[in-house]
Amino acid sequence: YLLYSSLLTGFVYPVVAHWFWSPDGWASPFNKNNLLFDTGAIDFAGSGVVHMVGGIAGFWGAFIEGPRIGRYDVDGRPVRLYGHSGTLVVLGTFLLWFGWYGFNPGSFNTIMVSYGASGSHIGQWSAVGRTAVTTTLAGCSAALTTLFGKKLLTNEWYAVDVCNGLLGGFAAITSGCSVVEPWAAIICGFVSAWVLIGLNMLAEISGYDDPLEAAQLHGGCGAWGLIFTGLFAKKEYMIQVFSRGSHYGLFMGGGAKMLAAQIVQIIAVLGWVSVTMGPLFLLLKKFDLLRITTESEIVGIDLTHRFGQNNKNICSCRVCTQADAENTQERIHRACQEN
Repeated sequence: YLLYSSLLTGFVYPVVAHWFWSPDGWASPFNKNNLLFDTGAIDFAGSGVVHMVGGIAGFWGAFIEGPRIGRYDVDGRPVRLYGHSGTLVVLGTFLLWFGWYGFNPGSFNTIMVSYGASGSHIGQWSAVGRTAVTTTLAGCSAALTTLFGKKLLTNEWYAVDVCNGLLGGFAAITSGCSVVEPWAAIICGFVSAWVLIGLNMLAEISGYDDPLEAAQLHGGCGAWGLIFTGLFAKKEYMIQVFSRGSHYGLFMGGGAKMLAAQIVQIIAVLGWVSVTMGPLFLLLKKFDLLRITTESEIVGIDLTHRFGQNNKNICSCRVCTQADAENTQERIHRACQEN
């Protein structure tokens, strides 16, 4: 963990941030000398710089490590493995939701800047408020779409899926949250939910296992967010936030140059993270440093690494002990059949 997290945060991410956010970045909209397609890639708070980087890194880690024990049966059919606590997932989601208002609206460097004459009621504060609104609408739209979409497809209500759908909407809107209309944010969330659902279905069909859905959620929805910005960015808001409005969203009448820049960003991030993180995960696997032991995976890493097998907070009555033993034996038997 220390190795790949250090490389990701200390080298891979800073390079991407420089490319798309620095005044000297080759694809940055703040580069005054040589703009990519005369517009630069618009990634206001990081659908690509933050979410795609993490999502693609997560993809290579999960792909190289392989599925969890018991994730697929002997016939290759997916078996849903439930997490430790859905309650904590929901609580964590609400904490992230609250934090996103610092993540997206907080990406403005200033607030008290007027867009018009002195004393105008329209200023940077308007954009900050609009960004909070678009963030909220995209996340809620994605959550509701995921809720009813999963019910339609599987006839199940599952809170964790809704939480992931919400976060997928947030990841998608992060790119264009400051330059799109609220109604467009609803579209962003709606599509991001189906992107997440579709990628999860593709993952199960292909035998790919990502317990956190990091690749699908952050990688897939982040990429959609970049495309969305190239389609729906509004000229007026581009002028306000980036001080230029010659190119804006394709569906808003601004031509295809911004969309082209967004696609270039997707390709660049995908390539850079793949060539840096992929070899590291392969190296970790070669030296048997990537995957935990079979015992830890079956019993639970919380027990073996955090508390130890004799944790007093775990119920040790006869009924619970017998149930745990039967469950563990069943998973061990399943693992032996698969291997």
